[in-house]
Amino acid sequence: MAADDVRELLLSTTADASDPSTPLSAPDLRLLIDRLRLRSDRLHASALSFAASHRGALASSLARAASTADSAASLESSLDSALAPLASSPDLSDLKALADRLLAARQELAERQEHLAAASTIASLAARLREARAATNPLDTAAAAVELKPLLIDPERSGSGQDDPVVFGLLRSDWEQLVDELQVGLAKNVEECMEFAVEGGKVVVSATPRGSSSRTHGVELPVALQALETIDALDYGMAKIADLMIKHILVPAISKIDVAVSVEVLEEGGPKHSVSVLSVVPSEELKDNKDCSNLYSRIIDVIKFVRKFICTENSKWVQSFAKLTWPRISDLVITHFLSKAVPNEASKLIEFQDVVRSTAEFENVLRSMMFLLPDRKDGKLTQFVDDVEVHFAVRKRSEILVKARNILVQYDYDNPLESGNRGDSVVDLLFLPEKCFTSKSALLLMELVHGALKDASLSSARVAKEFCFAARDVLLLYKAIVPVQLEKQLDSISQVAAIVHNDFYHLSQEIIGLAFQYRADFPIDLQKQVVFVDLAPIFSQMAEVVLRRQIQLAIDTISEAIDGADGFQNTHQPQHYESAKFCIEQAVFILEKIRIMWESILPKSTYRKSMCHVLGSVFSRITRDMLLIDDMAAEETLQLQGLVHLALENLSSLFLSLVENDDGSTKFLDHDTWIQLDGTVPSLKKFRKLAELLDMSLKSITAAWESGDLVSCGFTSSEVQNFVKAIFADSPLRKECLGWIARTPT
Repeated sequence: MAADDVRELLLSTTADASDPSTPLSAPDLRLLIDRLRLRSDRLHASALSFAASHRGALASSLARAASTADSAASLESSLDSALAPLASSPDLSDLKALADRLLAARQELAERQEHLAAASTIASLAARLREARAATNPLDTAAAAVELKPLLIDPERSGSGQDDPVVFGLLRSDWEQLVDELQVGLAKNVEECMEFAVEGGKVVVSATPRGSSSRTHGVELPVALQALETIDALDYGMAKIADLMIKHILVPAISKIDVAVSVEVLEEGGPKHSVSVLSVVPSEELKDNKDCSNLYSRIIDVIKFVRKFICTENSKWVQSFAKLTWPRISDLVITHFLSKAVPNEASKLIEFQDVVRSTAEFENVLRSMMFLLPDRKDGKLTQFVDDVEVHFAVRKRSEILVKARNILVQYDYDNPLESGNRGDSVVDLLFLPEKCFTSKSALLLMELVHGALKDASLSSARVAKEFCFAARDVLLLYKAIVPVQLEKQLDSISQVAAIVHNDFYHLSQEIIGLAFQYRADFPIDLQKQVVFVDLAPIFSQMAEVVLRRQIQLAIDTISEAIDGADGFQNTHQPQHYESAKFCIEQAVFILEKIRIMWESILPKSTYRKSMCHVLGSVFSRITRDMLLIDDMAAEETLQLQGLVHLALENLSSLFLSLVENDDGSTKFLDHDTWIQLDGTVPSLKKFRKLAELLDMSLKSITAAWESGDLVSCGFTSSEVQNFVKAIFADSPLRKECLGWIARTPT
């Protein structure tokens, strides 16, 4: 113990107790000895107590220490033995050889340990395979086979590996043979639980097989199926009975109409020996099977029987049976019923909706029985009946378009009025109190449109939509084909162009009426979706384009004829007069020809409006040319006046065609008629007034201007002044009159 520790045991009562250099007195020494003895006793007692409480740990530590000492001694002895060869030879090269031998010995030891482990594993696997073969219960055998599978089969290598020992290959082959024998025996066991009548239409299902296979010893049907499921061979075990059920039960149940499904359960010696019988028997009661409900009911009865007596309500077994049979069941239903129920007419599609409905209900029942999966991917029958509607509608749509195209391509537009029943082509306009001549093609197209929309009114929403699109396509087909097909006729003044205008105009009116006529009868889902009103402006615009083109062609043609008059200059000369007269007659001839073409084709209001537009342009052109003559002889004014009268007289029939005559009386060109014509064709009034001006005196012309008569006819101040200068020679009176004309406000 250090000095400082010893002094701590002393009483600190003296002032120099803390001084290490102070010598201890005799009493202090005795006190110190006593206290040291006391502390020693306490430490000894504490050590004994610790040793007693930790005796096991101390004993173990001492034993390990002894063992370590022995190992150290053994190691020392081994090291001495290993180094002994070196004692006699100072060459250190022998040390490397010794190390190599040690490493080789260690590697050999590791390999032998691995071989021993492999042998142990192989022995264990072989023993388990023997146990699996010896098991009397196929469920135990199946469980053992499944347990051994991951040990013998590497799923990543899909079979035996070339690097594996031969014995593993033998064990794997033994396992595969075991599984094959097991699934074959179980499948045979399942098959022996059922007996199908040779003549078909009957199956007897027993709880236990009639015979016994080599591997299963006649186990019960649920046990066999469970074992097959365990070894993942359920489909293999179900395949044969699925084929037999299709052949002997489902084929007669589906292909024959006058049959019924009968189920009988027999109890013979308890549940293990129960027998159930399903029979497809003739039925004398003939039921209406238009919606396929009776057929579906028979199939459901068969599947219920399979679910209850074969699959014992096990959904996985039911799905395995379904996977093997449903594709063939659905094909049989389609072949023997659904394909025959496909309608040929739109009016029968409503009846087919009952088939669609019952088919959907049938598949929903099968889903509730877990026969079909709920994801609806296997709804083959529903898909077929849905496609029937679509295919029917698409086919009808194509047929309608083919008919429309044939009508448009085959119609003879060059001879539209040679039809024996011309009156059939004169139709009433829907929104105007007028009639117009339309082509037979337009009428036939509208018949197709009305037929399609009538069929749409009697169809489901999907089919109705296709019919409505077909109707739209028919109309658009006319717009696409006719203007291109008749491009040559539309680029010239022709009766065909007038008919095409009428067709577009008539179709635009009919299109507007379609919504009012059929929309209320459409399926509710389509009443707001299907519209035709958007097509009406398109057809109306096309009619306007065709008509404007014809009007412009007429104006251009007549203007070209008038150009030959050379501005009606020098008509006092016979040659120039004859030329001007010929031009007037030619213009009148063209106008009369246009009247003949248009009056019998166009609606009255359209004809009058169009003809007035052409006449207005013609009269304006002739009047402008005559007013631009800068010098007229007296004889020349008479010739010009004669030309104006010639034009007016030769156009009398045309003028009368433009006059309203509601009372049906004969029309004449009297004063009232001219007033009506002047209001309809403003330039006609100016043209007629020009004839009067050519025979009026200077004062009369001035008075007519001052009174506003000339202004009301469309004359301007500059035109009147130039006219006066051209006719009358320069004089104070002319100058005065020109001043009055210039000062008089218009």
